[in-house]
Amino acid sequence: MRMRGVFLITGIMSISVILTGCLQGEQSLIDPPQDAAEVNSTENKDSMDTKGQTEEETEETVERQLFLIDSNGMVVPQTLELPVTNEVAEQALDYLVKDGPVTQLLPNGFRAVLPAGTEVLGVDITEDGTMIVDVSNDFKEYKAEEELEILQAMTYTMTQFDNVDKIKLWINGYPVNNMPVSGTPVSDGYSRANGINMIQTDTTDYLATTPVTLYYPTAHNDINYYVPVTQYVDMEGVSDYESIVSAMIEGPQYNTNLIDVFNSSTSLVEEPKLDDGVLELVFNNEILLDEENAVIADDIIETLVRTLTENKEVKAVDVRVNQVEQIFNESGKAYTEPVTKKMITPAEKL
Repeated sequence: MRMRGVFLITGIMSISVILTGCLQGEQSLIDPPQDAAEVNSTENKDSMDTKGQTEEETEETVERQLFLIDSNGMVVPQTLELPVTNEVAEQALDYLVKDGPVTQLLPNGFRAVLPAGTEVLGVDITEDGTMIVDVSNDFKEYKAEEELEILQAMTYTMTQFDNVDKIKLWINGYPVNNMPVSGTPVSDGYSRANGINMIQTDTTDYLATTPVTLYYPTAHNDINYYVPVTQYVDMEGVSDYESIVSAMIEGPQYNTNLIDVFNSSTSLVEEPKLDDGVLELVFNNEILLDEENAVIADDIIETLVRTLTENKEVKAVDVRVNQVEQIFNESGKAYTEPVTKKMITPAEKL
């Protein structure tokens, strides 16, 4: 994205040209619980001194979710305050570039992922939900171990928008069939189905398991956020949703930096039911943080909603506890409606 500079005409005037535009997110069904998912950052505002008078200019900003790299090398979402613009997709990609405009906004311990100097030459969205992203030749200057991080960060940042399902990469005006360094195939595009922060082991039975993206909370330097991890889950014998919930209760695998939010005695007491986009889950009392007051931990609700709404058939999650009439979040607010993903990370269209 190109920004217009500021020209000072000595002794006459100071003019700033700012492009504005904002996309409106959809309303959630209920107010969100305490959200520790992402970090908000605000740009420093510069002041201009003209003839001894200081005039502070404020730039209109909007929250945007970007997928960055944390201190453990995981691709994770962070919400930053970016200048308002009509070119939302180009801007989001620009803010993934190392040493680019995101530099002053990065939380401590996080880094951008696209090679320094990468320019976004253009974007286009097709009717089938494919976003074509054309970047400059500088994009090729990355290390082999960064290849999947780049694909995942670009894909998850762009597919947060409702009308984008996958991305296709072009470099300097030409379509790319394989990534330029390690040769990852991308001719059919790259989507969330390809996974993120993949967990694979020598004992994984790929024929008997299904890749599923689960979200786990973690923390770094007092910053709390959620990490999406794709791991292989055994779907045999029970419904897919029951298998996914069981995997979440078992907790993260092979990464001690991720937090297990469930009591190991937690279990479903009924088979999950999906009705008109709402997935109903009924748990035993072990899911409660405070059984006497029927309080359920905010991290549990957010983990369930983030994970289960990765399936596009699930628009909201209705969490219930067996023989408990009403449950509450940690702030004492009752869950009177199913919880949507939009209350956690508002979705937009480009």
